[in-house]
Amino acid sequence: MQVTMCPERAIMEHVTSRWGVLLLQVLSNGEAWRFSDLRRELEIVSEKMLTQTLRTLERDGFVHREVKPVIPPHVEYTLTPLGKGAANHLVALAHWIEANHPEVAQAQQRYDKA
Repeated sequence: MQVTMCPERAIMEHVTSRWGVLLLQVLSNGEAWRFSDLRRELEIVSEKMLTQTLRTLERDGFVHREVKPVIPPHVEYTLTPLGKGAANHLVALAHWIEANHPEVAQAQQRYDKA
C-alpha cells in the first residue's frame, strides 16, 4: 500500500496540524476548557479554525465535548484517554525541543554560514 493511501496519515495530519498540536497541549493539563477560554489561550486562532480543529479531534476520538444542560449553553472540552496518550507524546516532544534548542540553533547557524 502506498503511504499516501495510509489511513494513519490523516490521523497524523490532524494531531500534528498547527492548531491540533496546540489544542492537545493546552488540553493536556487535565482541566475542562470552554470554547472562549481556548480561544483566549491560543490568541491568534480564528473561531472557524478552532471549531474545525475541535470537531476533527473529537471525531478522531481525542477530544470529548460535553454540553451542560444550562441556559445559556455551556460546552466544555477535555481529552479522552486516547487524546491524553497523544498529548503526552506531543508534550514530551515539546520538552525535547526546548532542551535541544541550543544545539539546533547552532546547527542552523553552521548551515547558514556554509
